[in-house]
Amino acid sequence: MPEQPDIDAYLVALESRILGRGLERVRLASPFVLRTAEPPIEVLAGRKVCNLRRIGKRVAIGFDQEFWLVIHLMIAGRLHWRASRIKLSGRNQLAACDFDNGSLVLTEAGTKRRASLHVLQGAGNLASLDAGGLEVLPSSLEAFAAAICRENRTLKRALTDPRIVSGIGNAYSDEILHAARLSPIALTQKLNADERQRLHAAARATLEAWSRRLSAEAQRAFPEHVTAVRPEMAVHGRFGFACPRCGATIMRIRYADRETNYCPRCQTGGQILADRALSRLLGADWPRTLDELEMAKKS
Repeated sequence: MPEQPDIDAYLVALESRILGRGLERVRLASPFVLRTAEPPIEVLAGRKVCNLRRIGKRVAIGFDQEFWLVIHLMIAGRLHWRASRIKLSGRNQLAACDFDNGSLVLTEAGTKRRASLHVLQGAGNLASLDAGGLEVLPSSLEAFAAAICRENRTLKRALTDPRIVSGIGNAYSDEILHAARLSPIALTQKLNADERQRLHAAARATLEAWSRRLSAEAQRAFPEHVTAVRPEMAVHGRFGFACPRCGATIMRIRYADRETNYCPRCQTGGQILADRALSRLLGADWPRTLDELEMAKKS
């Protein structure tokens, strides 16, 4: 799922292309992508784009008279900049916003249709889409700690809950926890003052660095290949690779369609966390520490 740095990059790319321009029309290849009926989507035709915002992991395009088109990409949705009024073809192309200089096309890979469009009017209706999570970059340590520790969750769950923290998902939570040297299954209310400070600093530094990097790329070209796994990442999507800090093998926990990547030496004191599927399969043969894993490799 595109997260805050990815959405920031989309907004940078859109600013130079559509801000101040009039929208000709919105074309829907799939009627199910539109999740609101009032106001009708036709009300946006002819209106000028006057604002661009991020709401959590959503792209919000603002028009005159406080009309908004809000795009939620979910896991597999992506935005593309194409030639003006390009034909929508193929089952992955869901919608297009036509401008005189090009078309913003929404696509979604796979068979599950989770990406969505909302048409709203007014600041109050727009705010209703905000889950209420804390914005990390402008936050103080005190505000961040209060939000994270309000409920006793694992750090991974807390960082990816939009009601607690805004804009962070599976990928950047892995990177933040690695930078903070904290276990993904550590409980929020058991963090000491130093751990809370490290987590806050790591969250701000990680989001800021990736937003700066991706936004700089978006100034040169539209971000057509947004992905959750990048070779420059320390742990996310790096299962089996060496930790860039200590050299230990990156491990993972898989549950449903989510994967958590971590360094057992930097983050869990050498303990290998149980993977629900694989550890059950291996039973007593499941290595529980780095030393056991290294011995298993040698044998």
